[in-house]
Amino acid sequence: MQGESPTQASIPAGAVFLSYASQDAEAAHRICEALRSAGVQVWFDQSELRGGEAWDRQIRKQIHDCALFVPIISANAHARVEGYFRLEWKLAIDRSHLMAPDRTFLVPVVIDNTPQTDERIPDRFRELQWTRLPGGEPSPAFVERAQRLLSPQRSGAPATVLPLVPTASSPMPTSETSGNSVWGSKPGLLVISAVLAATLGYLAVDKVWLSKRTVSSAVRATASAQSPSLAASEKSVAVLPFADMSEKHDQEYFSDGLAEELLDLLAKTPGLHVTARTSSFYFKGKQATIPEIARTLGVANILEGSVRKSGNRLRITTQLIRADNAEHLWSETYDRDQEDIFKIQDDIARAVVDKLRMTLLGGGVPRSGSAIVSPQAHNLYLQGRYLIASDTAEDLTKAGAYFQRALDLEPGYAPAWAGLALVAARQIANGYIPVADGIARAATAAQKSVELDPSYAEGYVELGRSRMLSSFDWTGARKAFDHALLLEPSNSGAQFALAHIIMAVGNADDSLRRYQQGLERDPLNLLQRRYMARVLYYAGRLDEAEEVIRQVLEVNPSFPAAHYGLGRVLLARGQVPQAVKEFESEKSSWSVLGLPLGYHAQGRTADANVALQRLVDNSAGSEYQVAEAYAYFGNVDQAFTWLDRAVALRDPGIQWLRGDPLLRNLTHDPRYVALLQRLNLRE
Repeated sequence: MQGESPTQASIPAGAVFLSYASQDAEAAHRICEALRSAGVQVWFDQSELRGGEAWDRQIRKQIHDCALFVPIISANAHARVEGYFRLEWKLAIDRSHLMAPDRTFLVPVVIDNTPQTDERIPDRFRELQWTRLPGGEPSPAFVERAQRLLSPQRSGAPATVLPLVPTASSPMPTSETSGNSVWGSKPGLLVISAVLAATLGYLAVDKVWLSKRTVSSAVRATASAQSPSLAASEKSVAVLPFADMSEKHDQEYFSDGLAEELLDLLAKTPGLHVTARTSSFYFKGKQATIPEIARTLGVANILEGSVRKSGNRLRITTQLIRADNAEHLWSETYDRDQEDIFKIQDDIARAVVDKLRMTLLGGGVPRSGSAIVSPQAHNLYLQGRYLIASDTAEDLTKAGAYFQRALDLEPGYAPAWAGLALVAARQIANGYIPVADGIARAATAAQKSVELDPSYAEGYVELGRSRMLSSFDWTGARKAFDHALLLEPSNSGAQFALAHIIMAVGNADDSLRRYQQGLERDPLNLLQRRYMARVLYYAGRLDEAEEVIRQVLEVNPSFPAAHYGLGRVLLARGQVPQAVKEFESEKSSWSVLGLPLGYHAQGRTADANVALQRLVDNSAGSEYQVAEAYAYFGNVDQAFTWLDRAVALRDPGIQWLRGDPLLRNLTHDPRYVALLQRLNLRE
């Protein structure tokens, strides 16, 4: 560090100590000036280090007296294997060990792309949430946070929840189960206040209804806050992915799994609003601050942590942060054997609930219920869950193998049986295995899961899905999804699955209400938002459908089937040139589905026929979409031929039959009524 002269007066209480490698002096100066301009006192000087005992004593005194210690992390700091700033870092860390766990003292700032796993950065810094200020350009949020940390009595703006979808002239039904509705009073686009990009990961359960289209493995989003929003509930929390701090950095599956299981455990706590995994894991590895994440997810509190695994020993560090003022409500470090993992999960969850004063809600925190499972089986299960995220043929096969190995050790492990059912469903959805084989495997595994643990909600989600796929048993599927929600009311995956079932049997209003409830807990689930737009399109609410699908495109312009979905909406409004433009903009495998429709609507007969033939040639898993195209072309007989194939081959797309605007010219044909009967759908 380049510091100010030791002859100056002692730093006043409440000052910030900047510590940095000399090569980062310019960046440190920018940070210093921004803080000073905001009235924050900073110990900073760009004179050369003088050395000597007096100077050294003064440095130590300043570190002992300062209110915040801000180490500046960079490639320059990494490159300096020796440097006085490293002693400053050690002194600050040593002082932090004497402080109460809820006291914020260390505030690491990184000014370049140095990863948080950099082994030359002290462990204590790597365990904390980093603030990223590229080039040392201080953001208003950083300055505001420093002010709040130095003046705890200041109150900040509350965290907020974002609007889910616009409200059109016909108001959307409001939630019956949530205390706070997040439907706005005026149309507006989805607003997300952070730059997001992450592996899409394990989506909500009805990914299987994607009609064999592979979901993009990454979502890149850029948006800014643009509209009013409601204050987040004090009893709300998001669990961020835990950082893998292991020596070989090969425990990401374990750290992700621990965070996910904590999330699931907290979600079962009565009255606690917990953001679903799909949304909270969007922030993995991204440069978003705690307040930004909280505002985007609509929560008041953030739980984050890290995992270091060496052999059979674990060090798990966790901290609960209040988002509006960055106050550390609670933090703890657990040094245990891996055999204690389930007890650690319970301890963390209970500590979080205690700090959120959940005793006012009645009831306690549910136990993990997995204490009888061997750590080895649990570890294999976590590896399987981690691999499912990629949705590739290879990783799904590996995931199934991990689940089976877990079951070889623990035949009664219900989550592993549910995992096998999920793998089979995803393999069917993507066309990786024959549908008949996958359906049989999914049904057997799901049934085994619920038999072994009737209290495990995910088992019922998989059971409901297998009933739907195997025999179009809508009633049985709905009972399973309802039971999953009875066991775990916050299970957004079951809510989305139920919304889809309800739409399949013809109740668009109730389906939309269910989508709303699911998105309240999982606001960044673009797949379900896209499905919601489709239900609005089916219901003839085209303005709202366009609004919602454009929300998806605003977040991720290349999200699979989003341009295709918008094209269908525009086509229904008679905006043919715009619809064709959207179909042509679709870059995923869904592009082949929209072009026959658009070219036919433009009267480009030759182009339309070529596009239709291309669709037919690539029809495996898209039989239903071929039927839609033939119906739109007016070829009723061919449309029914392909609908029959879709039913026989169990194409998941057939579940969208009722109310499909592209099939309206078929609805008065006796064959349509017969088809509904085959699908166990009333006329």
